[in-house]
Amino acid sequence: MSEAGDVSALELGALLCSRVCHDVISPVGAITNGLEVLADDDDPEMRVHAMELITKSAAQASAKLQFARLAFGAAGSAGAQLDLGDAKAVAEGLMKSEKASLTWEAPHATIGKDYVKLLLNMLLIGISSIPRGGEISVVVASDLTRPHLTVRTKGQAARIPDETARFLDGRDLDAFLDARAVQPYFTGLVARSLGMRLEARMEGEDFVIETQLAEAG
Repeated sequence: MSEAGDVSALELGALLCSRVCHDVISPVGAITNGLEVLADDDDPEMRVHAMELITKSAAQASAKLQFARLAFGAAGSAGAQLDLGDAKAVAEGLMKSEKASLTWEAPHATIGKDYVKLLLNMLLIGISSIPRGGEISVVVASDLTRPHLTVRTKGQAARIPDETARFLDGRDLDAFLDARAVQPYFTGLVARSLGMRLEARMEGEDFVIETQLAEAG
């Protein structure tokens, strides 16, 4: 693995923007389709269906953008604290459009915004580990000035996602870093900026990703 800094800030920003656009383009496109039906079709049944599609897709797009704001954006000034309740709310909003259920075990407290960013990105990796759906548990424990974060997934054919295996610890020069792979790469960057590393592994049929203190030196 090469050093994480091999990806320039400009390239990283562009790839993350592509990732966010990829996530919201489908529900936004569905809203456009629904509006076209409302404009061109007088069939009452079709118009009801179009309104349902618009409502559902608008909620989905909003949930994805609110999640992305905390997971990828600044979400406050440097050193800011974020409420874990807000993190739970955006996670639950995102999960409404996923095939998996979510359990969230965390205290009612605020923690550093970069820990929230890390936790939400770990959740995204967890979602990608069970493409057929299943169960995801999120646990925030230990000293909240430096919390221990764990995401565990259970589901049919749970696995370590390929992009996570290749990019979580830095850029692999033999693999192409694209908008899909940038998310686990970014997750690793955030962990290392906090003096942590991430361990992604299988425990039996469960996938687990959790924080560990970075080794000295």
